[in-house]
Amino acid sequence: MSSSWFVDETHRLRPSAREVVSPHYDERPDPDDIALVVLHNISLPPGRFGGPWIDDLFCGRLDPDAHPYFRDIAQLRVSAHLLIARDGAVTQYVPFDRRAWHAGVSNWQGRERCNDFSIGIEIEGSDEAPFEDAQYASLVRVLPALFARYRRLGTRKLTGHSDIAPGRKTDPGPHFDWSRLHAMLAAA
Repeated sequence: MSSSWFVDETHRLRPSAREVVSPHYDERPDPDDIALVVLHNISLPPGRFGGPWIDDLFCGRLDPDAHPYFRDIAQLRVSAHLLIARDGAVTQYVPFDRRAWHAGVSNWQGRERCNDFSIGIEIEGSDEAPFEDAQYASLVRVLPALFARYRRLGTRKLTGHSDIAPGRKTDPGPHFDWSRLHAMLAAA
């Protein structure tokens, strides 16, 4: 695995992201206004890791009969820019200069519609389980690449879904170690 990750001219993470193209995105109102990274957690079905279900959800092909939980979410049109799996593998669904549909009704520092100006990173996990070392290691490689490419992000414009949709969302959840992430970023 290369130590230098970067965002190329097509707004894709290189060299290490697997690409799965989601149809659930559109144009940003201002493609130069990328000013925030939002961290999420996801597991499908809830509390289970691995399998094709996250790809299927983000690509609009989730089988509602594959699990009872899927009946309520199969019709959703959602996506994220990236997913970091339990083993640290990174998948990109939407180029960073496009608007992924990850934040929903949201507000950050007085700005509504966070999808318009944010990058969404899903971390395979749940509110009930700690995240893996490999996931933090991947975040510490991904985030500097984003900060270098999108200067409006600076190094501090990083938040959780729970912070932009309080009362509605809890992710990345109580087991996400923000102090650890910030210390690792400072040391990188």
